Amino acid sequence: MIVIPTNGKKGLNETVAEHFGRCQTYTFLDVKGNLVKIIDNTSEHMGGTGLPPELMKKNGATILICKSLGPNALDLCKKLNIEVYVNQSDTVKEMFETWDAKKIKKATLEDICEEHKH
Repeated sequence: MIVIPTNGKKGLNETVAEHFGRCQTYTFLDVKGNLVKIIDNTSEHMGGTGLPPELMKKNGATILICKSLGPNALDLCKKLNIEVYVNQSDTVKEMFETWDAKKIKKATLEDICEEHKH
């Protein structure tokens, strides 16, 4: 299942969050691009418990598509067998379509957030 960090609950039309750990919601799609579910971000970044990759995995994610992430998050996703892709699309639908067309880059340490590079 694919997970995309989002700013609300508009499904395929929702905007993609700039920072995956501090997003409002996570939107889950199947590999055909159908909406499966939307969950609130209840990770410790938002005052809850656990790390975002753990929350995603618990909800069935095997693929994360996001705009950016930190090195620790990328490492944890790898440990949890979540493939990570980065793209700058604005909506969930655009993000999925770019991934589906294989016009997307698998995340490496070069793709981490600027704020985490220091």
